[in-house]
Amino acid sequence: MEPTWRDAKVGIIDAALARATARPSGNWYVVGASRDVRTGTPFGTTVAGVELVLWRSPNGSLHAGPGACPHLGADMSTAVQSGCELICRWHGLALGPSGRAGWRTLPAFDDGALAWVRLDAVGGEEPTDAPILPERPDVDESLVAVASMVGTCEPADVLANRLDPWHGAWFHPHSFADLRVERAPGRDAGEEDDHFDLEVAFRISKNWGVPVRARFTCPEPRTIVMHITEGEGAGSVVETHATPLAPHPDGRPRTAVVEATIAHSDRPGFVHARRAQTLVRPLMEWTAKRLWNDDIEYAERTYAVRAARRRG
Repeated sequence: MEPTWRDAKVGIIDAALARATARPSGNWYVVGASRDVRTGTPFGTTVAGVELVLWRSPNGSLHAGPGACPHLGADMSTAVQSGCELICRWHGLALGPSGRAGWRTLPAFDDGALAWVRLDAVGGEEPTDAPILPERPDVDESLVAVASMVGTCEPADVLANRLDPWHGAWFHPHSFADLRVERAPGRDAGEEDDHFDLEVAFRISKNWGVPVRARFTCPEPRTIVMHITEGEGAGSVVETHATPLAPHPDGRPRTAVVEATIAHSDRPGFVHARRAQTLVRPLMEWTAKRLWNDDIEYAERTYAVRAARRRG
């Protein structure tokens, strides 16, 4: 492989990151895969230090609210669900989609692959009715896999990792071969030109790979998307979402990486792959997690270097 450090200019990466993080989000945050929130089972999580509970009505509608009961603070993710309501296990207080004084529900959205919650007090932006989603194939006609990991870094470090496509073949030789960045945006790129284009072969084995062309874009400040533009699976996307969590006790940030692979193909055999998705999905998620085992290290190191400079 040829060294790529001359091409991976800090100014290009930093400028692309600055443009991405300046985009509006509508105050929406990914909380996990749609299938993580199952009907009849409350789902607890923390986003940007805000404790949350998510649940579904019997018809599948997604709801979200504060994670603590307004009575004495019980964990509502341990509540028993009855119809559309959560029944607190401590004293039986019923809380539903309409909320009540001291416990107001939050906007929630299910895009078919991911569950989102809107936190206006955290985001501080002009709210939108729905998350800002990238162009993607129809989820109902695709294979969808969602993998999640947590790292000691900030959301910007996750984006910075993917805004450096030059590291791919060097840092992930088990996954990529013959990676070439065909085009990188200039430091003053406009909206239409703000993307990376590359050629890459996804490794199947040591000597075999699937060549594709891909484009990286950032539709909002905590998301970067790889669009397969040519080759096998053209039209498929890999969406990498970065969600801030509760910090470590020592104040260091924690960020969840939630990566949704939405695979689509016009090949006749793809319908059979969709029928076998319970078998195929775990392999897709294992592949994504193997890649992020490396990239979490990259993102954590990026944060550590920046934190050290701040202290210095």
